[in-house]
Amino acid sequence: MNNQIFSLQPFPSTESFPNLKITGNISRNANQLAIDYNLGGDLKEIAISSASNAPSRKYELWEDTCFEFFLGIKDSQRYWEFNLSPAGHWNVYRFDGYRQGMQEETAFEKLPFSVQNQTDALVLALDVDLDKIVSVNQAIEVGITTVIKHRDGEVTYWALTHQSAEADFHLRDGFIIEL
Repeated sequence: MNNQIFSLQPFPSTESFPNLKITGNISRNANQLAIDYNLGGDLKEIAISSASNAPSRKYELWEDTCFEFFLGIKDSQRYWEFNLSPAGHWNVYRFDGYRQGMQEETAFEKLPFSVQNQTDALVLALDVDLDKIVSVNQAIEVGITTVIKHRDGEVTYWALTHQSAEADFHLRDGFIIEL
C-alpha cells in the first residue's frame, strides 16, 4: 500500500484566506484508491452546498466549492478529472491529452463518498475501485486540487503545486503524487 499525506496551497495571485487549511491523505492498495480531504478553518465565510438527499452526477461542479483530483497513467497523455461536491454530487471526465477530448467517464455509474460538516472543518472521504479505468500494475500520477467559493462570490484555487502563471489544474506538472 502506498499512502501519502498532502497539503494544498492557494494560487498565489488570488486573495489569500490565511484562516483556511486544506490537508488530507491519499492511498492506493492494489487498485483501490482512497482520498480524504480536510478543509479546516473559518468555514462560515465559504459557500458550501448543503447535503442533497439525492446525490447525482452533475456538470460544472467546479463553479462552486468542489474537491477535485486528477489521475493520469504514468507515461500516457490520458487522464481523468474527478469532481466531488460537499452536497454529494459528483462527476468524472476523461481526457485524451491536455484539455483534449473531454468526455464524461461512463465507467462510473455512481461515486459514493462521505461528507462530514463540522463546526470548524469539513471532511470528505472517497474510496473508489480504479479497475474500470486503469489496471492494477499501471503506475498513476495524481494532482489534488480544490475550488473554494467564498460567500462574496470570489473563487480561490488550491493545489499541491501551481506550475503556471494562471491556475490550471490540468497541467501534468501538477500531478506530483505517484501511486
